[in-house]
Amino acid sequence: MNGMKISFYCILGALLMVACSPSAVDNGPIRMNQLGFAPDQEKTATILVSSAETAPCWVVIKEDCETIWSGYASETVLNPVSGKPCQIVDFSTVTRPGSYVLQVCESIDSTRVISNQPFSICERPYRELTRKALRAFYYQRASMDIVEPYAEGYERKAGHPDDQVIVHASAATKERPEGTVISCPGGWYDAGDYNKYIVNSGYTMGVWLMAYEMNKSYFDTLQLNIPESGSPMPDMLAEAMYNIHWMLTMQDLDGGVYHKLTEPDFEGFIRPDECKKPRYVVMKTTAAALDFAATMALAARVYAPYDSAFCVQAREAALRAYQWAKAHPAVYYDQPKMNEEFQPAITTGAYDDFDVTDEFYWAATELHLLTSSKEFAKETIICLQNLTANSQYTSAVWGNVAELAMLEVMMHSGCYQGYPEQFKKALLNHLQPYLDEAETVSVHRSPYGNREDEFFWGCNSEGCCWRGVECLYAYRLTGDERYRKNAERCLNYILGQNSTGYCYVTGFGTHPTSHPHHRLSYSHPKGTHPGFLAGGPNRMRQDAETDGVKYPKDVTADESYLDEQPSYASNEVTINWNVTLFALTAGLDAMTK
Repeated sequence: MNGMKISFYCILGALLMVACSPSAVDNGPIRMNQLGFAPDQEKTATILVSSAETAPCWVVIKEDCETIWSGYASETVLNPVSGKPCQIVDFSTVTRPGSYVLQVCESIDSTRVISNQPFSICERPYRELTRKALRAFYYQRASMDIVEPYAEGYERKAGHPDDQVIVHASAATKERPEGTVISCPGGWYDAGDYNKYIVNSGYTMGVWLMAYEMNKSYFDTLQLNIPESGSPMPDMLAEAMYNIHWMLTMQDLDGGVYHKLTEPDFEGFIRPDECKKPRYVVMKTTAAALDFAATMALAARVYAPYDSAFCVQAREAALRAYQWAKAHPAVYYDQPKMNEEFQPAITTGAYDDFDVTDEFYWAATELHLLTSSKEFAKETIICLQNLTANSQYTSAVWGNVAELAMLEVMMHSGCYQGYPEQFKKALLNHLQPYLDEAETVSVHRSPYGNREDEFFWGCNSEGCCWRGVECLYAYRLTGDERYRKNAERCLNYILGQNSTGYCYVTGFGTHPTSHPHHRLSYSHPKGTHPGFLAGGPNRMRQDAETDGVKYPKDVTADESYLDEQPSYASNEVTINWNVTLFALTAGLDAMTK
């Protein structure tokens, strides 16, 4: 009994310490998936306590005020990232669909509740989350009014028609000299800003269309309520087409592809229709051409059942872009160097990349899968040999797309000899450390599955959601349930089982991200749009002491997150992060019965 009283006061003390910390937000002591679980899913929660000597907490789960499960949490463990003590409770035996409340109680024989957290168990628990994560792209559309009934409360006027885009001096050619005006409407705003970038769009489209191929039947029935809904083309593919059509306008007459469409410097936090700065297409680069070529080749294959005319156009565009890249294999986007030579100076997102080996590999792979030509088979084999001889397995990000090509080889194993098995082994070896340490807290990995060096810009996507997607590929390739369970843990982290207690998806959970670095949300009368994934804790804190951004003193790596609009280093949203979110949620949701 005395141990239970110590437990109560220790948890109360932890709450008081959080509440009294400067700039801290009190999300309570319970860290768990705030949205819901599938019936057969592992179900755990992490409980913050204030002392390593705290006795195991007594936890109760209720449905309509009736206790349906109770038990002790684990012995106290220390989070090696922050040093904070916590306990873990496993209630996986609760499987009946319903709405529940998890309660941490003062003691086994007390009705006094210290804290509680609602959650649900249901079939397809992530379908609406997937839908909203996809609909976030509809809100990002440039050059068109967002109107009802599709706006679902977030209507706005069109911004950036982009029918009077200026060819920047860095992109000038004899056929299109500096100052030429071209039309490049449509596409998605890339992130919290209003610019459009080919390199990041290419990566986003790659993950998008590969996710569709993994779960066609799921996406084919997912209704998004967008203007194109009701056509024979699935809504998910129709939304992607809005961005792909814009990408096609970014190809120059010679086959090269402009790196980005941008204003010289970022617009303020105003509505899109209030923006007046001139817009430019800037510099053609090898990376842009290759990401474009890979995207168009993949799209020409995926859209074949729905739009044959587009597929012919996409195939031709991909071939022209690839040939341009072969003729210009090392044209890199170096923004400071460019600004020394050309005006006006461009200070928006660079997306610079000075090694395009991986882009050549991805483009050659997609073109081979599209054309089955000996030319691209030869190119692909050369890339495969270089990759297997020289590279370490690296998770895919916009600046390193080799893994996208490797996953394509694994999923189309009949087109290759030997390499699919090599890549499968490399993928499983890459994931093995996470599986090895997932069951217990090690001296390096926290109860939430992270190491200190895994809190970086965009870690919620690139370090968590994408790892979950990798696990889904591994599960598809092996049938090993450990990979599925690890993917579920990744999503649990995003939905609240993390050091901050936030659900990092806007509009979901009991403690959602609510103030993202996102001009559309900041400038809209209704505020934050739902379905966007925040970047997450970032130990580098590049925005510290800028524009009023102030992190708590001595903040730890795993809590270096501010749910504040100015915090671009921890709380921005981007299309490449959102695509990994819905690839994970859809992949898991499609597996439920």
